[in-house]
Amino acid sequence: MVSLRLRAVLVLLAVLASYTITSAQAPKKPNAADIRLALEKLNVLGSVLYFAAHPDDENTRLIAYLANERKLRTGYLSLTRGDGGQNLIGPEIREELGIIRTQELLQARRLDGGEQFFTRANDFGFSKNPQETFTIWNREQVLADAVWVIRKFRPDVIITRFSPEPSNTHGHHTASAMIAVEAFAAAADPKRFPEQLKTVEPWQVKRVVWNTSSFFYGPGQKFETSDKLTLDAGVYNPLLGKSYNEIAAESRSMHKSQGFGSSGSRGEAVEYFQHLVGDQTKTDLLEGVPTTWNRVKGGEAVGKLVQEALKNYQATNPAAVVPTLLKINTALDKLPNSTWKKVKQEELAQLLKACLGLYLEVSARDYTAAPGEKVSLTLEAVNRSAVPVTLTGISYLFSQKDTTLQQALAASKPFITKTTVTLPASSVYSQPYWLRVPGSTGMFRVNDQALIGLPENPAAAQVRVQLSIQGQPFSYVLPVVFKRTDPVEGEQYRPFEITPPVFVNIEEKVYVFADAQPKPVTVRVRAGQDKLDGQVALRLPDGWRAEPSAQSFKMNLKGEEQRFTFQVYPSAAQTESSLSAAVTNQGRTFTQGLKTIAYSHLPTQTIFPEATARAVKLDLKRKGQRIGYLMGAGDEVAASLSQIGYTVDLLTVENLTEGNLQQYDALVVGVRAYNTLERLKFQQPQLLEYVRNGGTVVVQYNVSNGLVTPELGPYPIKLSSDRVTVEDAPVRFLKPNHPVLNSPNKITGEDFKGWVQERGLYFPNQWAPEYESILSANDPGETPKDGGLLVAKYGKGHYVYTGYSFFRELPAGVAGAYRLFVNLLSLGK
Repeated sequence: MVSLRLRAVLVLLAVLASYTITSAQAPKKPNAADIRLALEKLNVLGSVLYFAAHPDDENTRLIAYLANERKLRTGYLSLTRGDGGQNLIGPEIREELGIIRTQELLQARRLDGGEQFFTRANDFGFSKNPQETFTIWNREQVLADAVWVIRKFRPDVIITRFSPEPSNTHGHHTASAMIAVEAFAAAADPKRFPEQLKTVEPWQVKRVVWNTSSFFYGPGQKFETSDKLTLDAGVYNPLLGKSYNEIAAESRSMHKSQGFGSSGSRGEAVEYFQHLVGDQTKTDLLEGVPTTWNRVKGGEAVGKLVQEALKNYQATNPAAVVPTLLKINTALDKLPNSTWKKVKQEELAQLLKACLGLYLEVSARDYTAAPGEKVSLTLEAVNRSAVPVTLTGISYLFSQKDTTLQQALAASKPFITKTTVTLPASSVYSQPYWLRVPGSTGMFRVNDQALIGLPENPAAAQVRVQLSIQGQPFSYVLPVVFKRTDPVEGEQYRPFEITPPVFVNIEEKVYVFADAQPKPVTVRVRAGQDKLDGQVALRLPDGWRAEPSAQSFKMNLKGEEQRFTFQVYPSAAQTESSLSAAVTNQGRTFTQGLKTIAYSHLPTQTIFPEATARAVKLDLKRKGQRIGYLMGAGDEVAASLSQIGYTVDLLTVENLTEGNLQQYDALVVGVRAYNTLERLKFQQPQLLEYVRNGGTVVVQYNVSNGLVTPELGPYPIKLSSDRVTVEDAPVRFLKPNHPVLNSPNKITGEDFKGWVQERGLYFPNQWAPEYESILSANDPGETPKDGGLLVAKYGKGHYVYTGYSFFRELPAGVAGAYRLFVNLLSLGK
């Protein structure tokens, strides 16, 4: 067993195009096959934009095929970042989950060759129809963002994952296709969003098609293929040594937070396309779109040179093609300015770098710095070819420091230079740009138009390296990164970030006061730079007080941390509010915390959330004291229960033995435990024996796909996809006299006010008569959903299955959710 407190301690390149963000991770080192593929792509001038609602909605096989087989510039526009989903790998939800899913998409694109874009739409949770979606999203803003991406990316064809016609799918899905169809016309209309035309031009997409399949047709519905455009995306790419099915599986497996690990397949994989708007085609997605250099005035000469480069390319000596690449560069310079000229110049620069084996990197000695601090940097430049390359200049774009030099980069002779640069005092913190100012339930707020659409922040600090390659000038903009050598994992990268000089974190997310007694609130103050002193204090709701009112700190070293405990006294009246912490230092006030999100499949992410916590004073009675908690996919319910005075032990499946379980007044099974804990099927009899002997077990939601055992309870239960997405949907009491609604707390309609995101999800829709259905709720216009809270007596004890979203409500400090959950734990006491 792991104590709850111990767990809390444990748990916690170049930007060459306006859309390309390179995460701080081991730089990609192209091999001979990659270079050949890039050469072939240099001769293709066509683009496709895939269009859907969430991370993981995209067809990774089709993206891989279009980007690598057809060599088209291929992008994916996900309207949201997936904040409203569930998390199968950890406790992060909402904005933190959105950060994880953003990075999972970027890792997927790194594998399948696509580019990634977003709008400001916030995934507020499951929506049952597009009408509801557009009451929460700002439809005009989402459309504006889609038009902005289209006008910048300039796709020839848009492919939607979903139909714009309402159907039995997520409302966000249908809304994404509706936005795509609207954006087709709006992007070409100079009267729509004219403020964008300061930096972009209207763009006419050739056509919009729906990437349909039999998946979208229900039982008894025929999927007619004779009128669909088709292509086989399952072909094998000998350069990559994989089929696009296999690449797609690797890409899709990056969506680990959603449990989307996939196995590769081989052989034919037919994709189907249905016309939506624009020019119709029966032969090819890009019918009528010129995709050769004939597309650009004067481009024929470039195309011939690319063909020459392909003919002369040597896999064992890529540098031999550099003279031809330089001729291509000269030819490109002579072309009139256009988007394709810019795109191909950027592709060519990267191709030259790869052919030369040119390694360019700028690393910082530490991974963070505060505005005004000095940063120690190391520039490494290595030319691993015999082609003459000279380093002619270094510009530190985040400061006023420039260096001019004439440093020949001899073959395989590393050039390393070190310098110190001061960050400007006006430097912006590395908070994700969409989280810098508060938004709404449906929309993030982004004030800088240039940032809209980007998957992540541009690098916090960038350095431009200027080179002469056989007399021709080139420049590369490099992100400053941090790297270290781990004794087990080897070379490890993480982003360099600009942070506040001091952080303040409140240890818990919610503080629940069941009576007038004070509770300790512990605050951690951490130095973001050397030599800090000041005071830390709490900001409390009216009628609350803290002792002491403020405390002083002094820290000499960056990274040093001190803990301060305040005794907080609640008001006499029942309250649902918040408290916050603030640090003062040299006349400045700081309220940002520090949160690190680290998973092995992603670059480490750092955010600076406001130091706030929910403060709840409620009328709460409870029975029992000791709770055993079996964590599933990850949630914060156990921490919430400890807040109201329970002694909570975190259990493993191996702890579920008869002798061990008898010490607990109740057991709680965390969300999706029956989807994630394989060995739970072997210990399920022990859980049920505990109930039979007089115990109480509360099982939280699971999904029907991927259950480790169908026997969730002592009697049959069948899970469904039934859910109630409207968080303030009326809740009806089916058994008003049942102990769950009366003891030790009297539950009323008031207890269902203030819930967040939803009522519940994946309710059972069939159950044995031994279960009593306690509550009923439904979304507007739907039939009642009675399976959200089922209680059965079994032997001397009680078994509870609930799909109500306690995993969201308790961490959000919803008073009524606490009162109801305590009643569940108190059954039989």
